[in-house]
Amino acid sequence: MATFHFDLVSPEKLAFSGEVDQVDIPGVEGDFGVLAGHAPVVATIRPGILTVTAAGSQQKIVVLGGLAEVSDKGLTVLADVATALPELDVASFAETISSMEAKLPEKVGDELDRAIERLDHYKSIQHQISTTAMH
Repeated sequence: MATFHFDLVSPEKLAFSGEVDQVDIPGVEGDFGVLAGHAPVVATIRPGILTVTAAGSQQKIVVLGGLAEVSDKGLTVLADVATALPELDVASFAETISSMEAKLPEKVGDELDRAIERLDHYKSIQHQISTTAMH
């Protein structure tokens, strides 16, 4: 399988840099996979789990929004937050969800809609983490 260069950057660190076979990205308009030779595209990322496949192994990374750019140089993801699944503090993540739920009654209109959507994304990540941990 042909490989391509992938960089995952967050404000805190360069979370990943190297040659990969495939990257699956949680996009705002739907999840999508990138392989070598993918057409150029810029896409907004929603909170979710990004999966990197390289040399027959997979690495899962929680991303909490950002941008993905595919170009002739490869794939670059600029993530608001990027945490490798083994490094994620599951208890802290659950507390964040509880805090988000507690603040929902304070919101109205479009702000409430956005808060519910973000909460749904976080709960989806939490569900994926709990089901992944069992395999």
